Amino acid sequence: MFGGLFGRDVAIDLGTANTLVFVKGHGIVLSEPSVVAIDNKTDKVVAVGSAAKSMIGRTPGNIVAMRPLKDGVIADFEVTEKMLSYFIRKVQPRRGIFRSIIGPRVVVCVPSGVTGVELRAVKEATESAGARQAFTIEEPLAAAIGAGLPVNEAQGSMIVDIGGGTSEVAVISLGGIVTKSSIRIAGDDVDDAITTYIQKEYKLAIGTQTAEQLKIELGSAFRLEEEESAEIRGRDLVTGLPKTVVITSEEIREAISVPVEAIIAAVRDTLDRTPPELASDIMDRGMILAGGGALLQHLDERLRRETMIPVHVAEDPLMCVALGSGRSLEEIDSFRNALSAS
Repeated sequence: MFGGLFGRDVAIDLGTANTLVFVKGHGIVLSEPSVVAIDNKTDKVVAVGSAAKSMIGRTPGNIVAMRPLKDGVIADFEVTEKMLSYFIRKVQPRRGIFRSIIGPRVVVCVPSGVTGVELRAVKEATESAGARQAFTIEEPLAAAIGAGLPVNEAQGSMIVDIGGGTSEVAVISLGGIVTKSSIRIAGDDVDDAITTYIQKEYKLAIGTQTAEQLKIELGSAFRLEEEESAEIRGRDLVTGLPKTVVITSEEIREAISVPVEAIIAAVRDTLDRTPPELASDIMDRGMILAGGGALLQHLDERLRRETMIPVHVAEDPLMCVALGSGRSLEEIDSFRNALSAS
């Protein structure tokens, strides 16, 4: 009788680039860019998600399309709260004019290197957005659960989760993180490196979406069997006029070498600090790559050569964190140690 009073419990992979929402009993029901468009005159939300992302670089003066998260943590509290509220409401059921009165329980993923202040900001924003109780779970642990690793067993599992704002490397055993590295260098920094390279080499200004597309199409961490090229358009920084240039996959690989090497260094550092027994498990079973960065061409091969350890890309790297946080919600007794309650 009272089931409709309670909102559906949800798990949210609150990423710098994308937000995924998992509803208990239904799986992942929403995947949208973490972008909000605000009208500065009225302080009202104009658009959220894909609609807002399409406005980046194309808005009039009174509308600002922005990402409220930076480096995996909240940069703008009020806008994050509005975005969370929008996503939570969107996945809740309506029965005619009736909507659930009591808010859902919500699990939100956070980077493993988050500070106490940043963690409190996530919980407060989640509760302000309508949650009756907010839990947090560390991203690498959620990614490992989502990738199907035996995190609760007495054996070492290694996960490398490369998102938009942070790269998380962790060795997990008995339901907890034993050693970890969390660096605020990830997909966004790869995009920025491409933008900077093209500005420097070609005196051409390009948008963030163009840089992201180049990363997807031409980006690689290791040489390709057949190098490729693409035509890009932007604004000539000398004349101010539109200009077209052709760029190769070799140039993109050179452009992104610094952030890629920083991620590899974080993996090596974590391995250096791993206890011998767990290191032996990882040598046998390898490490798993998750997150959008796992899709960078030949990153697995590069890591394999650098660490001499087997490297596998998760079956669905973009969904791992959301699936893992959702599973922790569905099996809350099994994963209670992984969750931090408000």
